[in-house]
Amino acid sequence: MKVGGMLIFFALLALASSFATAYDPSPLQDFCVGINDDDSAVVVNGKLCKNPSFATPDDFSYSGFNIPGNTSTHVRAHVNLITADLMPGLNTLGVSLARIDFEPDGGLNPPHYHPRASEILLVLEGTLYAGFVTSNPDHRLFSKILKPGDLFVFPFGLVHFQMNVGKTPAVAIAALTSQNPGVNTVANAIFGANWPINPEVLTTAFHLDKNLVEDLQSQEWVNPS
Repeated sequence: MKVGGMLIFFALLALASSFATAYDPSPLQDFCVGINDDDSAVVVNGKLCKNPSFATPDDFSYSGFNIPGNTSTHVRAHVNLITADLMPGLNTLGVSLARIDFEPDGGLNPPHYHPRASEILLVLEGTLYAGFVTSNPDHRLFSKILKPGDLFVFPFGLVHFQMNVGKTPAVAIAALTSQNPGVNTVANAIFGANWPINPEVLTTAFHLDKNLVEDLQSQEWVNPS
């Protein structure tokens, strides 16, 4: 192989490797505090960067994580996700944090997945049933009953859930490997899509009666946040 061809080959190999391994880009500076002023900033990871000289401790802190969320939803749970939108100093750092509050006897963070992150969960209070399901073709369920002090990890992009199976409220903290992990709640995406998915698609895919599908699509689907 000629030298030019080898150089092109190795360049393509390096490029493919970078796409295969990259999640949030690695920062090229100490920090990039997110800012909305596009007259005096540059874009990094989708956010504009504040001039480092104007950064303050408030950019790197958040208050109120100790306050329980409003769990008066149909799933009886609330997720308070802290991303770079609420804590600007998180921008480019590749991490975010969530507090999840559950009502007793069935408060649920319903099956969902994060398209851009893995997650590790720490139970602070209560008793949770948590698990995830692997991808095609096996669809293996990995689940466990978790108590205060227990940790559980949800691999990148896999459907997972948590439900309070105890008689008292439950609280958990989740750390995610992206400043903007995203969340796609399965039932909401399927039955609450805008515009609605053709009922014939869901009837066949889920082995459901068409009337039931149309009834589910007519309901209001609200995220637990």
